[in-house]
Amino acid sequence: MVGSLSILFLCITTLFAAGPQKIQKNIMIDQFGYRPDDQKIAVIVDPKIGGNSNENFNPGSTYEVRTWDDDKVVFTGNPVEWNNGAIDFSSGDKGWWFDFSRLNKEGEYYIFDKEQNVGSYKFEISKNVYKNILKAAMRVFYYQRLNDPKKKPYAEEPWTDDAAFIGPDQDREALYVNDMKNKSLAKDLSGGWMDAGDYNKYVTFADNPIHLLLTAYNQNPKIFTDDYNIPESGNGVPDIIDEIKYELDWLKKMQEDDGGVLIKMGNIDFNISSPPSTDKRPRYYGPKCSSSTIAAAGMFAHAAIVFSGFPTLTEYAKDLEKRAVKAWKWYKSNPRSDSCDDGTIESGDADYSLDMQDGMEVVSAIYLFALTGKSKYNDIVKNNFYVTSPFYDSHLSLFFSHQEDALLYYTTLSDADEDVKKAILSHRAKQGMGMELYRYQQADDLYMAYLPRALYNWGSNSLRAALGSANYDFIIYNLNSGNKTAYLNRALGILHYFHGVNPLGIVYLSNMYNYGADYCADQIWHDWFRDGLKQGLKPPPGYVPGGPNSMYGGSLRYLSVQPLQKCYLNWNNGYPENSWEISEPAIYYQASYIKLLSKFVNSE
Repeated sequence: MVGSLSILFLCITTLFAAGPQKIQKNIMIDQFGYRPDDQKIAVIVDPKIGGNSNENFNPGSTYEVRTWDDDKVVFTGNPVEWNNGAIDFSSGDKGWWFDFSRLNKEGEYYIFDKEQNVGSYKFEISKNVYKNILKAAMRVFYYQRLNDPKKKPYAEEPWTDDAAFIGPDQDREALYVNDMKNKSLAKDLSGGWMDAGDYNKYVTFADNPIHLLLTAYNQNPKIFTDDYNIPESGNGVPDIIDEIKYELDWLKKMQEDDGGVLIKMGNIDFNISSPPSTDKRPRYYGPKCSSSTIAAAGMFAHAAIVFSGFPTLTEYAKDLEKRAVKAWKWYKSNPRSDSCDDGTIESGDADYSLDMQDGMEVVSAIYLFALTGKSKYNDIVKNNFYVTSPFYDSHLSLFFSHQEDALLYYTTLSDADEDVKKAILSHRAKQGMGMELYRYQQADDLYMAYLPRALYNWGSNSLRAALGSANYDFIIYNLNSGNKTAYLNRALGILHYFHGVNPLGIVYLSNMYNYGADYCADQIWHDWFRDGLKQGLKPPPGYVPGGPNSMYGGSLRYLSVQPLQKCYLNWNNGYPENSWEISEPAIYYQASYIKLLSKFVNSE
């Protein structure tokens, strides 16, 4: 009996001894972890300016990395003061870096401050540390699906729901917004993803995420598996392709017989019900537009290229090619407009300017040329490649990073114009050596995830992820090869920022506690989840919110005076606080993060 009690006591003691006795959240680490051979730097923070300026912390001179389960010391070093003790203007923080990159043994660890007797959150070192994070982030698109039920085993409790918007005058019989009472014009426009935190669906806003996901797959196909627990899992096609197809099935419905494509569909008021299945409002679609049609031409063509590699999707790919060509013809033979969307369908203006449509035309021409080999598309690229956003505003191009992807893809085509290829690669290489977006210096950002001041705007998380992927492009395309390590660490620093190495110590994904995170962005603005959140219900795992926004225009004065990186709040209140300006997720934010994350997921 005594022996049994001793064993029990030992087990209890071991259980409660795991990890540090006191967590110090100002020791910032990637809360998921690191790959064995990557750079690993903890950021130790003493906040000086902003809402957390009272959370002072002065680190000791000796830091250790210890195993989580048995407290074994595996690495010892000294924190190094960042930038000679300066305060980082974008965060308002003073800090130190603790570099433990030499530790590459797989396991679970924490960082320990010997003098202060405090430790960090747990993290893992593993070659597959981000594999399940990718799955969670991709599953968000399943939860964004409209018109299909969210049922077990695919939807987890408590995020199940009946099929939404399938009643009278809803998505299966949507009404034309410019002739609302004419039911002879009703269309079946069911399917597709909710664009963001609302229930609407936009063709133009699908342009960036569809291209980003296709590019992510094309650049690293082996990591995308067929086991993400969506209805199509196990069909022999990677689930990312199945998820893209779900959106394309809807986009096909938005294309009319003449090739023109309707711009969007959704609600005309804000009388929202949650969960979505309880919302009985009628649904409306907008007219055919030049912006939506040229966007669809590019999406159909790009998807046809990728889908043609799957035997079960060859006929589907052929249909996409035909649709891409029809959309192109409609766009080229009809007047263009940038005032097609009058805003009756709330609330995002889905039109793009004529200048932006010029760039979209080049993107579509690139994929149509790759698909068909026809010179008329190549001529468009040769004569107009310089109108894409990377050539006239590299900062702006992060909003439309798929245009840069298309240009770089063009350089891989064997029959592409050699002068154009050289111009694209030369321009890109010069940017990589001369712009602050890529010419990162230690003094630029305490958190190793520098973003220019002007980009702390709506959706800054999407822009930051795009910047990480853009840095990694120099590695993929072997540009400025002498700076390969710098570009790699720049991209990694941005990824770690998403995973907790930021001034708030927050993982910019929702509800990732079962994946290793300790503090997540759980209060997102979403028509489905916001009511539940008031009752303590978190959203599903993996949603990426918009991020810090220095242009916030709501009523919380507190936010408008924060340092740039602290213009964020984990909340979801409506007007006049307008949390959607900061915490709303969107499919384009999601795809931008997934594309970055996919660079660091191993195929083993």
